[in-house]
Amino acid sequence: MSLLDIRVPAVLLRIDRNPFHHGTLGAARSLGRSGVEVHVVADSAGSPVGASRYVRQMHPPPLPGASPDDVLAVLRRVADGIARPAVLVPLDDASAIAVGRMRDELAPSYLLPSMPGSLAERVADKAELAAVCASSDVPHPTTLIPDSPAEVADAMRRLGLPVVAKWSRPWLLPAGSGLRSTVLVRSVQQARELFLRTEEAGSRLLLQAYLSPGPDRDWFFHGYADHSGTVRAGGPGRKQLAWPRGAGLTAVGCWTPNTQVQALAERLTGELGYRGIFDLDFRRCGATGRYHLLDFNPRAGAQFRLFADSAGLDVVRAMHLDLTGRPLPDGLPMPGRAFVVENYAPLAALRAAPGGRELAWYAADDRSPGRVMWAQWCRHVSRRLRERLGTTTTAAPTPRLIPRAASPSLTDNEKASS
Repeated sequence: MSLLDIRVPAVLLRIDRNPFHHGTLGAARSLGRSGVEVHVVADSAGSPVGASRYVRQMHPPPLPGASPDDVLAVLRRVADGIARPAVLVPLDDASAIAVGRMRDELAPSYLLPSMPGSLAERVADKAELAAVCASSDVPHPTTLIPDSPAEVADAMRRLGLPVVAKWSRPWLLPAGSGLRSTVLVRSVQQARELFLRTEEAGSRLLLQAYLSPGPDRDWFFHGYADHSGTVRAGGPGRKQLAWPRGAGLTAVGCWTPNTQVQALAERLTGELGYRGIFDLDFRRCGATGRYHLLDFNPRAGAQFRLFADSAGLDVVRAMHLDLTGRPLPDGLPMPGRAFVVENYAPLAALRAAPGGRELAWYAADDRSPGRVMWAQWCRHVSRRLRERLGTTTTAAPTPRLIPRAASPSLTDNEKASS
């Protein structure tokens, strides 16, 4: 008998176009294995997710940059087809923010955590997060918001090179602009060029002190704050391998006890009155040893299945149980458990895992998504190679404002959507 109430379906929502978002597949499998009917509102073009045996139906998503009203119209169409209340699980920041704004309009058809409608947007906004951390005494890299090119130069001098440049609201970045939500800038000129694209980006440019990466410095915390505000499921994890190396998404992660990271996560969500799933990114400062919060993502992180405990509880199952009024089992943590994204870390997927391991794509009970992923991934890599070869053989290549080598993604907030 399932712990979950299988009479209540689940709708997974992802506005961002990314066929290789393994977190969407993880959520479908987590709920589907428990007997829950799973609907996915996401782009299905070339996506392995639609091949999963645990997906009842794929639905066309809102367009990137869709207004809240557009998102609401799509979700109402899906709700009309399901014809009974469903648990709604946002899987990217744009979805989480839109759902937060429209909670009252969605409430008749969807079960949602009880939380102020503006809170998801507040913590996802990089400028607001800096203020939130300051008021809650949570370490955060020094962040400056220039209002002119002259202030850009002054900020660069104060922070020292290199500097992390972030767009305050990365979910507003227009597709095809070439703008990344987070880049590492190494000159005043490079930062000024970014600043001059503020109107195009749709939000303010932040310049932030750079905390250098290193062994055991990159951490994350996934959790679910239940109706009482208690953090359930999830836990602290250490990023062992990133893609791109040292500056991107978690390709290999390990469930690793860390009382400091856990205390910061629980204190911050408690003071904010946060309810629902969250994913936090931390970096430990090599000079002070303090853990600085880099990102607060108001939704499930792509590697959330790392934190499936001895009772099988993860943050997505915790949400379904809590919103349907069912008790959450008290499972034991499983430190040492690993999570590997095969297309970014194929060798790690083949190594022994004495603490247990979950792969992002392959599953013995759901093989089709893995096969589709490898076919799509090979085509994706081949296309990228052809593009690069074409660029290198062009006599007069078009100059880039931000050199590729100087534009790494620094946290798990934007890398899964690249």
